[in-house]
Amino acid sequence: MNEKIRILKDNIEKSIVGKEDVIIKVIAALLCGGHILIEDVPGVGKTQLISSMAKSLDGKFNRVQMTPDIMPSDIIGFSMINQKTGELEYRPGAAMCNFLLADEINRASPKSQSSLLEIMEEGQISLDGKTHALPVPFMVMATQNPVETYGTYHLPEAQMDRFFMKISMGYPTAEEEIRIIERTEFGNPVDNVERAVITLEDIADLQKQVMNVRVIPSVKKYITDIVRSTRDSEMVTLGVSPRGSITLYKASKAIAFINGRDYVTPDDVKYIAGCVLSLRVILSVKGRTKYGTSDEFIKRILEITAVPADAVK
Repeated sequence: MNEKIRILKDNIEKSIVGKEDVIIKVIAALLCGGHILIEDVPGVGKTQLISSMAKSLDGKFNRVQMTPDIMPSDIIGFSMINQKTGELEYRPGAAMCNFLLADEINRASPKSQSSLLEIMEEGQISLDGKTHALPVPFMVMATQNPVETYGTYHLPEAQMDRFFMKISMGYPTAEEEIRIIERTEFGNPVDNVERAVITLEDIADLQKQVMNVRVIPSVKKYITDIVRSTRDSEMVTLGVSPRGSITLYKASKAIAFINGRDYVTPDDVKYIAGCVLSLRVILSVKGRTKYGTSDEFIKRILEITAVPADAVK
């Protein structure tokens, strides 16, 4: 594993117990400049994971608790008249940062959710005919609770597709839960996390190195075969778009890099495919009956898609 990535992972694990797999996937999204959605039941550490990661990284971190009364201007900012000059001046919102935590994103109104679309896709804010570039890197880290329905608004498919991946924390094991209890006995575990073990320059350098990871033609075809299988099945009403192919391609390179290789293998693709593709698939009635969730459907696609025999290097 790359030394800087190992330092980042170990620092986050000072707060998060037993979730190395989840941490690696979040780091992969960071290395690709992508946004993440963490969907799970309340109390399993979603916000704590994001806070620990943001604390470990150099740069500005903002948090917005998404509620129905949050306005788009709270997120993207607003213009107001300068009393001295008589000119409009831009006042930044919460999004003017490097890392934005949108906590419980599905509690915000559709109008506020839509304000995130441009900043997630374009990395900029357009307001009153002017464009304001966001800092680089910029990453939205959102959470939502799937079990709550009262006071929530379903994220539209267009916005779901803007996220690089969707991951789940899951419940801890019995031993892990004991360690969690022990860590919270004398304070917030996030306080154990050291500040800025990775600089913005380190992140930019790591992102460039990920771009140089090699992918041979047969593995590229393997990626597209997986994606195209989601479009041709009667089990789905909406398959994965070309944006999903691009995302899976980038994510696979990031996983290979994290694992210390400069080339992608089919195992890298399989490892990350579920969390990249599942949020981009809408199952049909028949598909929901047979598979239950899009995650299970993607698992089946991976089982039946032929793996290239020459994909060792």
